[in-house]
Amino acid sequence: MWLSDRRALLAALAALPLAACGFSPAYAPGGAGEALRGQVRAADPQHTRDFDFVAAFEERLGRPVAARYTLDYQISTFERGAAHVPGMGETRISLFGTLSYTLTDIASGDVVTQGSLRNFTNYSTTDSQLATRRAQEDAAARLMRTLADQVAARLMTALAE
Repeated sequence: MWLSDRRALLAALAALPLAACGFSPAYAPGGAGEALRGQVRAADPQHTRDFDFVAAFEERLGRPVAARYTLDYQISTFERGAAHVPGMGETRISLFGTLSYTLTDIASGDVVTQGSLRNFTNYSTTDSQLATRRAQEDAAARLMRTLADQVAARLMTALAE
């Protein structure tokens, strides 16, 4: 019995600093995430990586219904070998991505926020070209999802200020 009471006390003490600092969840009613839901229209995708980015971005902030903002973005990627085995070549590849974005208010044309983000992911090569290609495509999709998460977080932070 004493152990369960101790756990409740520790949980209450852990939550106390969050309540004192004014923490509120981003997706709570009235939060920055809720204010952006369905309000941001990403630029039309041109490449496969753009489609992956926009799909992940809309998964986070919803499809735009009556968009209030436009999101323009530029994505660039490059690969670099991460592990080399003599006689086999590169067995692990790092995929790096950079995304520059600008959020613009449609009504006024003013830039709300802009920035640039970088991240990376890895994939392994195999003896099979098909498996290697599939791993490469999966890594690219993971990278675009990560960048979309970062952009969504940055936009919520910018609008919360």
